[in-house]
Amino acid sequence: MDFSELDERTPRAIAGAVSRAVRSGDLAPGARLPTVRDVAADLGVSPATVSAAWQALRRTGLVVSRGRAGTFVRDTPTAWLSPRVRGLVGAGPERLPFDLSRGIPDPALLPSLGPALARVSARAATLAYHEEPVLPALRETLAATWPYPAESITVVNGATDAVGRTLEQLVSYGDRVVLESPGFPPFFDLVEALGAEVVPVAVDAEGLRVDALRRALATRPVAVVLQPRAHNPTGAAMTPERAQALASTLRRRRAAREVVPWIIEDDHSGAISVTPDVTLGTWLPDRVVHVRSYSKSHGPDLRIAAVGGPASLIDRVVARRMLGPSWTSRMLQSILLDLLTSPDSAEEVSQARRHYVGRQHAITTALREHGVVLPPPDGINLWLPVADVAAASVQLAAAGIRVATGSAFLADPDHAVDSHLRVTTGLVTPADAPHVAAELAAAARAQ
Repeated sequence: MDFSELDERTPRAIAGAVSRAVRSGDLAPGARLPTVRDVAADLGVSPATVSAAWQALRRTGLVVSRGRAGTFVRDTPTAWLSPRVRGLVGAGPERLPFDLSRGIPDPALLPSLGPALARVSARAATLAYHEEPVLPALRETLAATWPYPAESITVVNGATDAVGRTLEQLVSYGDRVVLESPGFPPFFDLVEALGAEVVPVAVDAEGLRVDALRRALATRPVAVVLQPRAHNPTGAAMTPERAQALASTLRRRRAAREVVPWIIEDDHSGAISVTPDVTLGTWLPDRVVHVRSYSKSHGPDLRIAAVGGPASLIDRVVARRMLGPSWTSRMLQSILLDLLTSPDSAEEVSQARRHYVGRQHAITTALREHGVVLPPPDGINLWLPVADVAAASVQLAAAGIRVATGSAFLADPDHAVDSHLRVTTGLVTPADAPHVAAELAAAARAQ
């Protein structure tokens, strides 16, 4: 590749040039990079300078070292990952001091499973295959805290499973589905896998924009998928006023005898969110499916979420599952029930919520001291605006910080340019916040 147009001969500049070549397609997946000595000779710099650039690229996951064989552009990740998720997991295997790219909760803030496990039967129960798929006690516990009276509630294997199974009952080939952009990458892939068309809508600090929804409704979508709080990636939270305005837009459509799309709400971080539990189901209970996940608050590996709404739709989801996994493990349901009803577990989750709030305030306060002014987000992620995504990613990797680039969160990542990074700041303790914020602020200005 050609380094002749480099204005600087620093590790950051060299790594940035390679990063741009990879992202533009000039360097294809699997391509071998020139040797450190060859690049050093071409640029008139020391091999150590080029080696530092190659090390930064490895940290971003763009390239991999294969020992004496050389350094190569990373191949496409495993085929069983959906296209946009591949972009999220492109980070290299090298361990960094701060891997803030994955959107996961802090394991240290999850409630202890020991007491719950001790109260679960030591043997898997012998049950009939066609018994009720949800433990009655768990359903009662869920219904008691549901944000609106849902006719039917069941449990499935996580929030994405809930959204996917609901869409499968609603979407036919060629239909349109409204999705937030930026939004959760697997939802884009899921809609496209169903043969449907994504209609992207914008969000702001108060959630899905009313004007964007109004325009999207002109395409006659069959469903709208939204995140009411702790929006991934932006950290936005829908206000009650915004929810009512969105509901009013949909109700006017009903009054005009137009088809009202189904609303699917993904409340993936509810128990660690600090904003009110808002739902359009307050005004449109017959068209809203609400999903409540416990991955961020109680543990991703529990693989369990509740989904509730009109019985006419939820029963179809349950019936389809009976032809596959049939039910979510009742042992896992028993563990979740214990965690939801145990005062000690509830206090642990409350403490986690307070920790996340403190961490978001600490990082945004420290960023403000460096001239980057952002409101504390809800949840565990921060949507950081940057001057140059590639340059910022490389600079952060060189500092030992891995982040996710914003393009994966867009409806059309191949043709849209986004100048943001998603940073899982919920993993940054207040003690580390000043250092991480200084690196984030410097990277935000990098070009």
